[in-house]
Amino acid sequence: MAADLTLHSLPLFPLGTVLFPGGLLPLRIFEVRYLDMIGRCHKAGAPFGVVSLTQGHEVKQPGAPSEAFAQVGTLARISDFAAPQPGLMMIRIEGLHRFRITRSQQLKHGLWVADIAALEPDVAVPVPPDLEASAQSLSRLLASLQEKLAPGEAMPVAEPWHLDDCGWVANRWCELLPVPVTLKQRLMELDNPLVRLELVGDLLTRMGIG
Repeated sequence: MAADLTLHSLPLFPLGTVLFPGGLLPLRIFEVRYLDMIGRCHKAGAPFGVVSLTQGHEVKQPGAPSEAFAQVGTLARISDFAAPQPGLMMIRIEGLHRFRITRSQQLKHGLWVADIAALEPDVAVPVPPDLEASAQSLSRLLASLQEKLAPGEAMPVAEPWHLDDCGWVANRWCELLPVPVTLKQRLMELDNPLVRLELVGDLLTRMGIG
């Protein structure tokens, strides 16, 4: 995706997590503002933006501070959709590419929309020998998760697995590691996938993983 791509009035979904390019995220939708937005996006096959909350909550709460969110997010598409009952949607989304917000506004019914500019995707960088342990540990973890899947349960990581690519390995670890959302956001915003994996490798070392 070219970095000069712009989209206007893109609907936003502020969440208490970070969506990475290539990542998968299940969502349970029940707020009216998002039911309408997701329904429209699903029908049109259109994307929406996922941004990480820096203030406020995913679900509106009386007396809670107003929503604020990071200015770099990830474009998402709906990969699975179900509406098991009125007023409830169960979806799974896939992260496409990162973007930067150039302008945003909140509509009367509470939905945020933004004008965005796409950021350059990660350049494919082979995992260097000194970071190979991070890729090998991820491979073992994914294999273990596969073995423990219940019938009908989906893997949290989509195939194909690119265990030889710095950006892919770093992004999947960022999704799986129990680290603060603020740290995940900073890692996602890094333009250099090798640096991102180096920092993830440091985290794994401190956690005794590898």
